[in-house]
Amino acid sequence: MATNQSELQELLDFAVGIARDAGEITLNYFQRAPEIATKTDGSFVTIADREVEAYLRSAILRRFPDDTILGEEEGETTGKSNRRWIIDPIDGTFAFVHGVPFYGVLIAIETNGEQIVGVANVPALKEIVYAATGLGCFYNGRNATVSTTPKLEDALLLCTDFNSCAGYEFGPAVAELQTLVKNNRTWGDCYGYLLVATGRADIMLDPVMNLWDCAALKPIVEEAGGTFTDWHGVKTANGGNAIATNGKLLPAVMRVIGA
Repeated sequence: MATNQSELQELLDFAVGIARDAGEITLNYFQRAPEIATKTDGSFVTIADREVEAYLRSAILRRFPDDTILGEEEGETTGKSNRRWIIDPIDGTFAFVHGVPFYGVLIAIETNGEQIVGVANVPALKEIVYAATGLGCFYNGRNATVSTTPKLEDALLLCTDFNSCAGYEFGPAVAELQTLVKNNRTWGDCYGYLLVATGRADIMLDPVMNLWDCAALKPIVEEAGGTFTDWHGVKTANGGNAIATNGKLLPAVMRVIGA
C-alpha cells in the first residue's frame, strides 16, 4: 500500500510511462485492419489488445513482482502484496477496429479495494489524463478540473450508446434525461469520462461496465472534482454500470435516474 505521497507519485509516474508505451503499440495497428476476433459476449478483441496486455503485465511484474494483476483479456494473476493493478489494454475496441480515435489504454492501481491511481492514454488523439488520490488530476501535464455547469438545462450529456440503456431497464430515465439537458452526444467509452474530468462535458453514463472499464476512471474523475458512481449513486468502480458528473449535477441526475 502506498504509505506516503512520494511512493504514490512513483506509482503514478510508472503507470503513466507504461501507458504511453502501450499507446504506441496500439498505433502500430490502428487504422491498419488488425486481426479481429469476437468474444462470447459479442465484443471485439484484436491482436493489439493482446499485445498491449502482454506488454503491461510484463512491465508491471518486472518492477513490482509481488503485485496482483487483473486484465480484461487474461484474467487475474494473484500476487503476494495487497496491491492490485487493473488494466484494460484497449477500452473502446469497437471504435479502435473501425478506425475511430476514441479509444484508450486504462491502468488503475488499487489497494484494499480502493482505486488510488488512474491513467487513461488516448494515443490517437495524443491525450493522456491521469490522477492519484490526493495528488490531483492532470490532462497532458496540466491540472484538470470538471466543469462548473450548475443546471441540467445547461449540461452536455454523453453516453456510449443511448439505445442500449433500454436493455438494462434504464430506457425511460435516460430518455427523460436527454430531454432535460441542453445537448447530448455519443462520445463514448473511456473518452466520455475523460471529457467530464477535463471540463469539456458535464455528465457521462453507461448502463453496463466492468471493473477494468471503471477502475482507472474513478480516481481520475474524483481528483478532477467530479463524482463517479453507479446508477444507485454509490461511489464505486464495481457497480456494473457508471455515471460521472461534475458534482454539481449529481443530485439532479439521480432524481431522474431514481424515479
